[in-house]
Amino acid sequence: MIITKDKIEDFIPQRPPFVMIDNLLDASEETFKSDFKIVHGNIFLDNGYLREFALIENIAQTSSAGLAVTKKFTGTKKPDGYLGGISKLKLYELPKLDDTIYTIVRLLVQLENLFLIKGVNYLDGRMLMECEMKLAGVGSEK
Repeated sequence: MIITKDKIEDFIPQRPPFVMIDNLLDASEETFKSDFKIVHGNIFLDNGYLREFALIENIAQTSSAGLAVTKKFTGTKKPDGYLGGISKLKLYELPKLDDTIYTIVRLLVQLENLFLIKGVNYLDGRMLMECEMKLAGVGSEK
């Protein structure tokens, strides 16, 4: 585990109640992995299911943490960045309260401080959602 839940806010721009990542499990130059347990009180729960925009946010936050750790996405204080667009989104299933989702993000293209990533959320080996995102980082080193 690279970043634990108690330190994750040092690596993402979001703050509670919008934090949708618990731990950054792994980060290499091109792949980031995280987990997130859906707990009671999550603002994106609807009738016991986590809404799709929370899955999107989970992918974005996994990307932000992974890019910060690999020094591709850095800011002066806390990581700061912008979601520039979402494409190729496919939703297969929504997770529910008490599920733990696992997310894998792959960096497809980097052009200075612009990133194209592909993210996939999983539950028990089943794909929940997949999409591509364009992210812009502030103060990127590469």
